[in-house]
Amino acid sequence: MEVFLECLPCFLKQALEASRMATSDKDVQVRIMKETAALVCDFERYKCSPQLGREMHQIVKKHTGNSDPYRDIKDQNIKNALEVYPWLKHFLFKKTDRLYWGLKIAAAGNIIDSAIYADIDIKGCVEKEVERKFAVCDIKEFSDKMMHAKNLLIVADNAGETVFDRVFIEEVLNLDITYAVRAEPIINDATIEDARESGLGRCTNLISTGCNAPGLIIEECDKKFLDLFYDADIVVSKGQGNFESLSDEKRAIFFLLKAKCPVVAENLGVAVNDYVFKYKPFL
Repeated sequence: MEVFLECLPCFLKQALEASRMATSDKDVQVRIMKETAALVCDFERYKCSPQLGREMHQIVKKHTGNSDPYRDIKDQNIKNALEVYPWLKHFLFKKTDRLYWGLKIAAAGNIIDSAIYADIDIKGCVEKEVERKFAVCDIKEFSDKMMHAKNLLIVADNAGETVFDRVFIEEVLNLDITYAVRAEPIINDATIEDARESGLGRCTNLISTGCNAPGLIIEECDKKFLDLFYDADIVVSKGQGNFESLSDEKRAIFFLLKAKCPVVAENLGVAVNDYVFKYKPFL
């Protein structure tokens, strides 16, 4: 997806949020915002929002010397998510259509996104969000492919969400599962360190994509990941950033996300805050 005009205010808001997390020095914050404003003015250089977002966060890191401004938030999100993990397991155990609700749990983890929702109350939100059904759900296509698949690649999104993904993954351990994360800290997206903290190292193969943007930019991924990406029987892409960067990719992908902004919601044909599990076949 291209960078839309509606995206620009969000970048400025996110830059201010990140600058305040990284430093209390207002002079540094001013420098970050001025440089970000210039970057945003040149938005047409970038093919998708994750590319521009990566450059914006590099500005924050450069001026503050803080390579992971969201570290404390990620740790807290993972801690809170692990506290609701037993409840999520029990919730899923009671369901008859466990594949559907396992995917729904993984999608509900997408609410833990500090780039848009600051200070989210994970415990307060999770029960309400998990019960909400998908607005779009291509579960039949997924079920059909699962019957013949030997392996599954999941492209991860944010750090706290990894615990919710773990609940789904533990339901499909008959497959060889690979969980792909960012190459280095960017916003609150998951890294290998975050995935291990969530317990995912015990039930799946962890791999870096080689890309350090808040979305999967294929041209920047390393060969090991690309081989897995194109050879996988099933690819599930989590979150908006991955959708924005992969929606035009020439391979079959299942997109699992919550549509948090009007641009993405319109593209998917849903309302803002709807949950989506959408299959994009190879065309």
